[in-house]
Amino acid sequence: MSAGVAAASRPSVDLAWFRRKQLRALAVVVAAVLVFQGCSMICNFSLAYAITSIPAAFVWMFQNFIPTAESFQYFSIIIEQTVSTALDSVAATMVAAVAGIVLSVLGSSSIGVECAPVRAVIRAIASVFRNIPMIAWALLLLLSFKQNEFTGFLALFLTTFGQLTRFFLDTFDEIPGGPIEALRATGASYWQIVFQAGIPLAVADLMSWMLYMVETNIRSATLIGLLTGTGIGFVFNLYYTSFRYDTAGLVIIVTIVFVLVIEAVSNKARRSMI
Repeated sequence: MSAGVAAASRPSVDLAWFRRKQLRALAVVVAAVLVFQGCSMICNFSLAYAITSIPAAFVWMFQNFIPTAESFQYFSIIIEQTVSTALDSVAATMVAAVAGIVLSVLGSSSIGVECAPVRAVIRAIASVFRNIPMIAWALLLLLSFKQNEFTGFLALFLTTFGQLTRFFLDTFDEIPGGPIEALRATGASYWQIVFQAGIPLAVADLMSWMLYMVETNIRSATLIGLLTGTGIGFVFNLYYTSFRYDTAGLVIIVTIVFVLVIEAVSNKARRSMI
C-alpha cells in the first residue's frame, strides 16, 4: 500500500518535453555548423589549416620577437613613448568624464531635469558617440587634423565621452531615491540635490568607471597611435615595418607589462572605494 502511495505521489516525467528540448538543441548545433561551413566556403577559410599553422606561428614569433641586447638601446625611447601614450589616455578620460558627468546629471531619470525631450536628446548623444568605433573616429579626424597627438586625443575623447556618459546615466538612475526625496521634501534646490545627494551617492561607481576607461584607453591608444603616428603604437609600427622584430618585441613586452601594472593599480583603487 505504501509503495503504491509513493509511486502515485511521484511527479510524472514528460519524456516528450525532453525529446523536444534535445531536438531543438540538435537543430541549433546543426544550424551553427552549416552557417560556419557556408561562411568558411565564402571566405575561403580552412579550419584545419588554421589549427595546423598555430605551432609554426608561435615558433616564428619566439624566433623573431625575442628582444636582443641591441634592442635594449631603444629602451628609453620605448618607455618615454609608453608614458606619453598613458598620459594622453588619462587626459582624454578625465576630460570625457567631466563632460559625461554634466550630461548624465541632466539626463538621468533620478536627478535629471524635468524635461523628457532633453533627457532623450542626451541619451541619443551618448548612444551615437558610444557606438561609433574609436578607429572610425581616428580615420575621420585624420582628414582634418592629420597625424598628431591632438588627433589621437580627440579619437579617445569622443568614444570615451559616449561610453562614460552612458555608464554614468545608468549609475545615476540606480542610486537610492530616499535621500533625494528627503531633500526635495525640505525644499532643497535642484543643484543642492545634485551636489548633496546625487553625486555623493554615485561617486564610488563614477570613479570605478573612470578607472576602467583609463585601462581601456591605454590599450586602445596603442592601436590609435598606428594611425595617428604618435605614441607607442607609432614606435611599434616603425620598428615592425623596418623588420627590426627584436625591438618590436621589446615594445610589445613593455606595453603588456605597463598595462598589467595599470590594471593592478586600478583594481586596487576600485576595491578600496567599495
